[in-house]
Amino acid sequence: MRETPSGGVLHCFVLDCSGSMLAGQRLALAKGLLIALFDRASAMRAEAALICFGGAGADLRFGPAVPRWWNERWLEPVGGGGGTPFAAGIRHATQLLGRSARRNPAQQRWLWVLTDGRTTDQATRPLDADEVVFVDFERGAIRLGRCERMASAWGARRVTPEELIG
Repeated sequence: MRETPSGGVLHCFVLDCSGSMLAGQRLALAKGLLIALFDRASAMRAEAALICFGGAGADLRFGPAVPRWWNERWLEPVGGGGGTPFAAGIRHATQLLGRSARRNPAQQRWLWVLTDGRTTDQATRPLDADEVVFVDFERGAIRLGRCERMASAWGARRVTPEELIG
């Protein structure tokens, strides 16, 4: 995360809450990382939004707004399970980023996708995302490398949670 330019910054987080994220405590790690990222956004007076996808769909859980009272209690009820409707999550983000671009064209818009990449859904990069970061939660001996391929296809960065924590 960078300092806020004159038009401000929006960090749109898209969290994978599918069943595969429950394995190996990936969803718990993602939620802990989100708390730290929301704290950073708050310190920078940046807006943040949280979209969760899993099961049969996706929904907006927070924002966009400057997170003032964000803490683990907000994330505690976010559960996981079911399928991985990645495209639905990205559609929600595309709409949110588009509204933000119309409302505040000078604003810098970041899209953060927190996932293990275990999906067959296809989606296109939202046009109104200035920067895209895939936070790759894939673990284990057999890796599919989908986050890396999606990041490459979108011209985005791919990082691990450990790289953001350090």
